[in-house]
Amino acid sequence: MAAKNNLIMTNDIQVTAREVDFVTRFERNWEHLRDILGIMRPIRKQPGAVLKSKYAEGALQPGNVGEGEDIPYSKFQVKEKTYAEMTIEKYAKAVSIEAIKDHGYENAVQMTDDEFLFQLQTDVTGRFYKYLNTGELRSEESTFQMALAMAKGRVLNKFKQMHRNVTNVVGFVNVLDVYMYLGAADITVQNMFGFQYIQNFMGYGTIFLLGDDEVPQGRVIATPVENINMYYVDPGDSDFSRAGLVYTTGAGETNLIGFHTQGNYNTAVSEAFAIMGLTLFAEYIDGIAVIDIDTEQKLDTLTVNSADGTKQGDTKITVTPELEKGHVYKYKIEAGSAPTVSYGQNVKNWTAWDGKADITATTGQHIRVVEADSGYKAIKAGEATIDSNDAE
Repeated sequence: MAAKNNLIMTNDIQVTAREVDFVTRFERNWEHLRDILGIMRPIRKQPGAVLKSKYAEGALQPGNVGEGEDIPYSKFQVKEKTYAEMTIEKYAKAVSIEAIKDHGYENAVQMTDDEFLFQLQTDVTGRFYKYLNTGELRSEESTFQMALAMAKGRVLNKFKQMHRNVTNVVGFVNVLDVYMYLGAADITVQNMFGFQYIQNFMGYGTIFLLGDDEVPQGRVIATPVENINMYYVDPGDSDFSRAGLVYTTGAGETNLIGFHTQGNYNTAVSEAFAIMGLTLFAEYIDGIAVIDIDTEQKLDTLTVNSADGTKQGDTKITVTPELEKGHVYKYKIEAGSAPTVSYGQNVKNWTAWDGKADITATTGQHIRVVEADSGYKAIKAGEATIDSNDAE
């Protein structure tokens, strides 16, 4: 006797369970990320809605106003520039019956589902990290620690100027910078749902550890959690189902992804389709600090002055600040311009100077004075045009 119509078969249960599992895991990952970042409930948008980043612009007028005079207005504007248009993105993958035969269902289907999910998640976060790198609070610092401190300080100062509260600041750094800075220090790095991060680190609520493609080595990015929003287009929109496109979505009110699987008997492949319209977005682009670490050491500056020396043909050279203990002075004189020198350059063959004695030179020549360490490596330098005693 044939089975009754509409009987739920084993294959139906397996397919539905696979769809529900995929959607549940995807949305659980994003719920976890929202918890880490402190993002409130995602904001639903319609397809075609345009996301715009904001930045403030204006100038403060002088406050030195006389008694009874009109006080000039300081004009400030919040301007916008288009970031992206909300849309539904479509993805698909297929596994052949031969692959299932050769490698088994778990390897051929389930493991590729896992990678499919991870790649979908990475696509969204990758675009977000790329956007963060365009932040407009930019500067350079000499160390990783100072870059972290100044990144947080800059965004706190910016939001204070905007009269907006900040509950927490989140940072994004290259994983190699963190381990290079910490060395053998014992830290707790959490790695969940594809997100690697440290919580409560150096004044930050959360620091995300990223790769070179996301944040290049030698860069720190920071922004308040209040600046980060999550927008989505609901893939369970009834219009899609009316068009015959029915996707499994989450059981809650917030549907971030739609997933559907089916067997294609024409090609003997197991097909999987995903649709989503998910965007992570920082509303104020000038509320994102991007601090680059300038590891190239530079010469500190010496202020060098030249005056008439005691004897004819001599000049009196003075240098500030004073010579550091264990360091030595070296100098070189040339006619056209002061000799060049770089940090760490060996100046052993330059002329030694005790910092007091007059130097024989001709008016109009140029002198470069270098403060070197005990190994004659240049640490500081300064130059002056010679003013010599020309009396006869």
